[in-house]
Amino acid sequence: MSKLRFKNKTVVITGAGTGMGRASALRLAAEGAELMLTGRQSGPLELLAKEIQSGGGTALALTCDITDEAQVKAVFTEAHKHFGRVDALFANAGVLGDFRPLSDAGVADFSAPLATNLIGTFLTIKHCLPLMQPGAVLINASWTTHGVMPGTGIYAATKSALLAIMRTLAVEVGPRSIRVNAISPGVILTPMAASALPDDVAHRLASHSLLLRNGVPTDVAGTIAWLLSEDAAYVTGQEIVVDGGFTMGGMRA
Repeated sequence: MSKLRFKNKTVVITGAGTGMGRASALRLAAEGAELMLTGRQSGPLELLAKEIQSGGGTALALTCDITDEAQVKAVFTEAHKHFGRVDALFANAGVLGDFRPLSDAGVADFSAPLATNLIGTFLTIKHCLPLMQPGAVLINASWTTHGVMPGTGIYAATKSALLAIMRTLAVEVGPRSIRVNAISPGVILTPMAASALPDDVAHRLASHSLLLRNGVPTDVAGTIAWLLSEDAAYVTGQEIVVDGGFTMGGMRA
């Protein structure tokens, strides 16, 4: 990558160890970013940090469960200590929860998706904002905010709520020159998604894409980099869907 859009810029990525977090970290590092990598498991984070460092980049790995406010605060205290500021945040961490029809779900089934996807993302952004000005926040939402997959109602509800948070925050922090956007990936075969989708279901989903395939994390990394960069300096309050046409209505060939 010859264009160093993130030279002298600090970016924090949650859920950085695998999937879209990992792919975006490698892309941003290639574009010159100094990275704070967070996630619940230290192993993948440390491997990723070493890979970036071996390529001449800067990456600091710190374990964090975003459902624990004290841990979230500690991450941004460390970011302030090491980098002095945060220029961009990819609030990527999330969980799928258990897939089941809403009619079969109980209150307890909301616990993990609400705690991580909604409250954890809120806490991440809340404690990052004091270190930003100007800056860019990107929230990882989901194609399920536009299309329906039976069994994913609770997950989709938490992701839809994130879009409301994104738009409200964009209005509230825009005067501070902080942009807030969301990306809604389609069926992206991250390790988490691939483990939840039986092969036959994955094949059916791929056939519904206009490109006749499911996505992989690198399919999303370029859009993430664009939205966090100055190339998108006048883009805020927007949701960008990256789904290979999966959720577009109309007759298929």
